Amino acid sequence: MDPNRAARLNGILVIDKPSDMTSHDVVDVVRRKFKMKQVGHAGTLDPLATGVLVILLGRATKLFNTFSAYDKAYVATIKLGLITDTADIRGTILDQKPYNLITEKDVRAVFNTFLGDIDQIPPMVSALKHKGKRLYQLARKGIEVKREARRIKIYSLDLLHFALPEVKFSLECSKETYVRKIAEDAGNLLGCGGCISQIHRTKVGPFHIAQAIKLECFSEQDIQPMSSLLEKGVQ
Repeated sequence: MDPNRAARLNGILVIDKPSDMTSHDVVDVVRRKFKMKQVGHAGTLDPLATGVLVILLGRATKLFNTFSAYDKAYVATIKLGLITDTADIRGTILDQKPYNLITEKDVRAVFNTFLGDIDQIPPMVSALKHKGKRLYQLARKGIEVKREARRIKIYSLDLLHFALPEVKFSLECSKETYVRKIAEDAGNLLGCGGCISQIHRTKVGPFHIAQAIKLECFSEQDIQPMSSLLEKGVQ
């Protein structure tokens, strides 16, 4: 490979991940386009989710721990009254409950209970491992295992739009926060249950959705080089 091109391929791409693709699918697209093997991502997004996915290239793959530790921001929607085995709209329906008496005031009050440092039990549909297996792989087989609660931090959880049965909200949170679990827990506290119908990640650390490139449009010119990452305090 041309030395100049090799140098350009050390850095990151901020991709706007489309729905119905895994994060690894996006990595494969980048690998094929750039004809390189050393490509990874810095934090999984579910196939349902869209938005900021940081792709690490070349030497930047060594910065995985730095990027995965960043705070995140999301805009998402809960569908109240619907309980599924995956806590999202694509799961198997387990139960349906009435939601028509839920008010905006109820939702805001419940959202306020999540603010600050809280303990969250990761969902079975996650990339965490149990005895070498991803939890979502076990979940697909109908296997559920005990998960330890993790301490996370919710900086803000704001109601954006209320139109029953849907509640749209914005969330700013620490690493290891599961948005679908926020939705599920909020639905349970409201007494009607709920699941995620849409997730859009708007920010990962200093990288915002406004910088993100559509998957069908990215090129080598969109790579943020290692030097620019150092200027942003990434090291």
